[in-house]
Amino acid sequence: MSKDLTVIAKRYASALYEVVGQENLEQSEAELRVVKDVMESNRDIQKLLNHPKISVEQKKQIVKESLGTDISKPVLNTILLLIDRSRENIIAEMAGQFIELANESRGIAEATVYSVRLLSQDERTRLEETFAKRVGKQHLRIENIIDQSLVGGMRIRIGNRIFDGSIRGKLERIERQLATTQG
Repeated sequence: MSKDLTVIAKRYASALYEVVGQENLEQSEAELRVVKDVMESNRDIQKLLNHPKISVEQKKQIVKESLGTDISKPVLNTILLLIDRSRENIIAEMAGQFIELANESRGIAEATVYSVRLLSQDERTRLEETFAKRVGKQHLRIENIIDQSLVGGMRIRIGNRIFDGSIRGKLERIERQLATTQG
């Protein structure tokens, strides 16, 4: 997504964040996670919302029927406003920006942990305690992804930072080190 569209999405997310306030933040964040997931994973709804021959009113009706009563008024109204202003293409980005604002206000960071097996709750807790401090946050929201190519250990991505403690990563570092000392 272009930088301009990201800036625009952030403006809408900030406005929604102000409207929602702290008391409804968790609910709105959960709703927007669903919206983001649907928009990113469902190509059909993207095609419908971006199709030039479908009227704005039809697009709004599709969204209302899809989300219906499962979504709060401020979130629904923001999505409908984006449709009114022909900004359907930034709905997922706006949702992502809102989630970032919500996380920032609560001291939470999103973390993706790649490991060769599913982590236990105890391992997740220890990772959260260790890495939350490293990135200056109070908590981590951990998503665990199984990646057999790591051989062992794990790789952790928090924002744009990567902590690689995998065996594959260590082997690659040794390989680079050997290549530079022999060259």
